[in-house]
Amino acid sequence: MNITSFAQRVFLSLVLLGAPAAWASQQAIPAPPQLAAKSYVLLDAASGKVLVENNGDQRLPPASLTKLMTAYIATLEIRKGKIGEQDMVPISEHAWRTGGAASGGSTMFLPLNSEASVDDLLHGVIIQSGNDASIALAEYIAGSEDAFADMMNETALRLGMSNSHFMNATGLPHPEHYSSAHDMAIMARAIINEDQEHYAIYAQKEFLWNNIKQGNRNLLLWRDKTVDGLKTGHTREAGYCLVASAVRDGARMITSVFGTDSESARAAETQKLLTYGFRFFETRTFYQKGVELTQAQVWKGVTRQLKAGLASDLTLTMAKGQLDKLQAGMTLNPQLVAPIQQGDVIGRVDVKLGDEVVHSADLVALEAVEEGGLFRRLWDSIRLFFFGLFN
Repeated sequence: MNITSFAQRVFLSLVLLGAPAAWASQQAIPAPPQLAAKSYVLLDAASGKVLVENNGDQRLPPASLTKLMTAYIATLEIRKGKIGEQDMVPISEHAWRTGGAASGGSTMFLPLNSEASVDDLLHGVIIQSGNDASIALAEYIAGSEDAFADMMNETALRLGMSNSHFMNATGLPHPEHYSSAHDMAIMARAIINEDQEHYAIYAQKEFLWNNIKQGNRNLLLWRDKTVDGLKTGHTREAGYCLVASAVRDGARMITSVFGTDSESARAAETQKLLTYGFRFFETRTFYQKGVELTQAQVWKGVTRQLKAGLASDLTLTMAKGQLDKLQAGMTLNPQLVAPIQQGDVIGRVDVKLGDEVVHSADLVALEAVEEGGLFRRLWDSIRLFFFGLFN
């Protein structure tokens, strides 16, 4: 009787997508730079791995970095079809008084009781950092800024931003309004990965509205052609903050820096992190989602085998020279019994560097297998019974 073992283990070669066969010698990596900032994080965009951090989970005032969440929710509502880019949004007294020209803060200079399109307001939030634009969008989406803050906190929870709590759409100071460098890097990654069309706004250097031209405060957009976002922030309490991202040779890095002492300092300190990340780390996708990696035996199904693969790309970022040393082992769950739905977890892939597991991913069914007929189910029940006795 030809019956496979309960736990099927298969060796996978990590050269499937073109990784070099020769193992490179491990490269010594110098210590990361020490930044003149309260908190900072360097994160790989593809894998989500934190490469460098200092006080990355410390709760701090995020100032206008808050508007990353405001803009994210607005673009999410656009993609859901709940609001339109050409919808005209009324400018309330609250938006004008709290965030307008008279407030002395960052503003789009929206006149009281006027209207502006969702698209113009989105540009005003991202490029001009307009407090009035942020409040107007919040009120249009949720009815009030307080209700919008609830949406912000629900979204933060969904994204895994465990050290963030929002009280407003602008980042204006409030004792219960806080975030962290790590959380804002997570926020940036979601913006980049989920909506490339709207992400392009973050790279624009200026925006003209109502004959008023304002420049993007992200100095790296002028200094480094690989930088294409994201957002600055500043209050007296928060200091000068910057979340930035850059792409070089197909790899993307995200930085989040809180609490520097000047506009030029936040750009310079961010540049240090980007330089370090691109110089000493590399990213590679070894397996793509939905690609068949193996076939698994199925009991009591209309077919004996099903295709198995990954639900998301297996992408790793490590110190240069280490990726070529990785090995992967795949373990299939014992006794896969139909019915099985597409996407069901049926095993695990473990990637090791030597004896250390550096990454694990669920192995999922790439197709459904319906329950077989009566004879197939009875026969497989008998086979499983004897297998249990003698295995």
